[in-house]
Amino acid sequence: MMRAFDPDRVLSLPLMANLATVADDGAPRNAPVWFIWEEGVLWMLGDEGGSSVARLQRDPRCAVEIVHFDNAAGVLLHCGLRGPATIEASSPARFRRLLLKYLGPQEHWNEWFIATIAKTEDPANRMIRLVPDSIFTNNVSFFRTGPDYAWS
Repeated sequence: MMRAFDPDRVLSLPLMANLATVADDGAPRNAPVWFIWEEGVLWMLGDEGGSSVARLQRDPRCAVEIVHFDNAAGVLLHCGLRGPATIEASSPARFRRLLLKYLGPQEHWNEWFIATIAKTEDPANRMIRLVPDSIFTNNVSFFRTGPDYAWS
């Protein structure tokens, strides 16, 4: 009862992604991240001292899961991406586009956030770059509508 859909439908939304990486001992680790999808590349925020960045520098294998769930509308879309990630210097322009995706225009941002977190020129900023080896989608939006799907 699952149907594929264009992954851009989910990747363009301001949803949380879950980034799965591998720890030194082989154990899985999972972290929620903001992301931006541009020209077939998934970019996620990172920091030079961040644990996800450190794990990916040791072992670039990762998986990313993104779910769009709207209970009232009967929508449940799942998008998964797999492949090796690289750690890149942050592009201030891309970092800003990512923040705008989630937060809207800067005039609505808190001054503390702008001064402390949203420093697009901070040399510690990194971006996790995933060019997926595989992308899969599942539309399981039939829980309210049956086989008609809420979002087909």
